[in-house]
Amino acid sequence: MTRADVIIIGSGMGGSTLAATLAPSGRRILVVERGERLVPSPQDRDPKAIFGDGFFRPDETWLDGDDKSFNPGNYYCVGGNSKFYGAALIRYRREDFQPRPHMSGSSPGWPISYDELEIDYCAAEHLYEVRGTDSEDPTEPPHSVKYPHLPVADEPDVADLRKRLNQVGLTPSSVPLGVDIDRWLAAGQTTWDAFPNTCGGKMDAENSALAKALQYENVELLTGAQARKLIAAEDGSLMGVEVEGHGMLQAPLIVLSAGAVQSAALLLKSANETCPKGLANRSDQVGRNFMNHNCSAVLALHPLRRNRSIYQKTLMFNDYYNSDGNGGPPLGNIQMLGKITGPILASQTKLPGWIAKLIAERSFDFYAMSEDLPNPESRVTVEGGKIRLDWKRSNWEAHKELVARLKSHVRRAGFPVVLSRPFDRRTPSHQCGTARMGKNPTNSVVDIFCRSHDHRNLFVVDASVLPTSAAVNPALTIAALALRTGRHIIETEFAA
Repeated sequence: MTRADVIIIGSGMGGSTLAATLAPSGRRILVVERGERLVPSPQDRDPKAIFGDGFFRPDETWLDGDDKSFNPGNYYCVGGNSKFYGAALIRYRREDFQPRPHMSGSSPGWPISYDELEIDYCAAEHLYEVRGTDSEDPTEPPHSVKYPHLPVADEPDVADLRKRLNQVGLTPSSVPLGVDIDRWLAAGQTTWDAFPNTCGGKMDAENSALAKALQYENVELLTGAQARKLIAAEDGSLMGVEVEGHGMLQAPLIVLSAGAVQSAALLLKSANETCPKGLANRSDQVGRNFMNHNCSAVLALHPLRRNRSIYQKTLMFNDYYNSDGNGGPPLGNIQMLGKITGPILASQTKLPGWIAKLIAERSFDFYAMSEDLPNPESRVTVEGGKIRLDWKRSNWEAHKELVARLKSHVRRAGFPVVLSRPFDRRTPSHQCGTARMGKNPTNSVVDIFCRSHDHRNLFVVDASVLPTSAAVNPALTIAALALRTGRHIIETEFAA
């Protein structure tokens, strides 16, 4: 494509969903992706390769807040991180869009309401063929359209767990999932989280959204093409994108969808004489308010009870999502992890293989998740061309309380041994913030349609625009925002 009408940088949840939305317009759309398509390989189902050797992790290091190098767990490929995600496609709750106090601070709310995004949540659930129900979870916000498919059924041991949790006073519900479970398991009897999708079993950004976009002749995908710099004219309008190996690519509209860290870094790297702090950064908010969910893995065990499940990620509960159960502040969400196996556990610990196998065969594996609050000092910067991520973890006391509540409940449910381990910066847990959405250009980066306040022909459509992290997986919300932004572009930019 010699000249495009829209260049989208990144093919993850935001970029691919936006491409699918814009494709029917007939405008020339170029999706620029630094990685390549994943192809089937022996490592796809090899837990040692994935969890022990980091086969799919990037050959890249960032600096932390103490200037120590670490290898981030972000993936660069067509479809982005969604190729490895758990496909839990959960709506933010209505309360997440409103300001509310937390144990260690407060979340500011959103410049739009849940009701303004609800129609796009419905469209995203259909685009990603979500399996779910809105009748089990009391915190589930209103749906104007039902889920396109019924929820994925519990395997027998998870069904028994659901019954036990209900008996100790909890309200377990089905996780909304973008998964064709039969297709996934047909490719190999493996668990879910962090395993790459090369068989089509996950409804990820590549095979759900980008595949639909590429059915149109006016959409093109350019792989192995890393965006290095955005080029802006003196009047503030963006002229194009400098792409490694391809020079400057030009388009009247530029969309940045590289993820919360890389989108912020690219804006900062694109500083010029007119914008010395970086593009879209007159507010000095680019890179700030980085959030990463507070998460822990919690393993519940009984020495005489085995968990024979292959795919256990069908259950969650939100009893402590909107309060601590006693009228106090919210604590977060609990959902199942993909099943921990012996090789996975051995690769993440120093346990001998036989002990890891013994534990894994008896464990029910939970994922406890609490909201990380926006903080302008929690930020992404670029120093000497290298990314520095100084994450200021917040609301940790609430997360510790959530984990303590979970442990108490599962013990009462019949599991005398409960182990927990928090995730660190090497395990990205839904990175967001860094280019926050808002109505006021002095304290936000993009407006309520994800358009840059500073550059009218620049949009940012990924997790970086989220004003708050909430306490559920953000993928569906990113897709819903991309659909909303796409409609806005069609109505305002393509109408003439």
